[in-house]
Amino acid sequence: MNHDELTRIFRDPPTLETPRLTLRRMLKTDAADVYDYASRPEVSRYLLWNPHESEAYSRRYLVYLQTRYRAGDFYDWAVVWRKTGKMIGTCGFTNLRLETNSGEIGYVLHPDFWGMGVAPEAVRRILRFGFMDLRLHRLEARYMIGNDRSRRVMEKVGMQFEGVSREAVFVRGEYVSVGICSILYGEWRDLYL
Repeated sequence: MNHDELTRIFRDPPTLETPRLTLRRMLKTDAADVYDYASRPEVSRYLLWNPHESEAYSRRYLVYLQTRYRAGDFYDWAVVWRKTGKMIGTCGFTNLRLETNSGEIGYVLHPDFWGMGVAPEAVRRILRFGFMDLRLHRLEARYMIGNDRSRRVMEKVGMQFEGVSREAVFVRGEYVSVGICSILYGEWRDLYL
């Protein structure tokens, strides 16, 4: 995989399917759905961004993302609950490092869907895309200490806990420690193929 190939893929990211979900490009028309979950303090508590202040803010964010998609440098999908067509979160790559064939996965989910196995379902599909389509060697995910729910998602998909970076991130006026989990291609292959 080279930079040009990656850019070409993510200018128009492929739609990915799971038994209950469709993962597709985020659209400007998703603003109400994004605001529905991104405005909730419990959703952003362990994330780097603050709750969205209005649906207009969510719309502006989605308009901005369209420029990132056109540039081919945004690697995130809308997570859509297939039964209703509602966008209930996002899942994708927060970064990709071609020089090491590795990347980092991130996800966020509407709290109405917590505890239903939705996040692991979406992450498993992104892992498959990362290993099979992008031919990556290593994928990792990070979580703020205290966000046990997120760590459980990582472990459910086969990631192994590697350790904690102490006070590694400054967010909302304080330093927070960050845990990291990862999975290698060979480990994923043994679990899923």
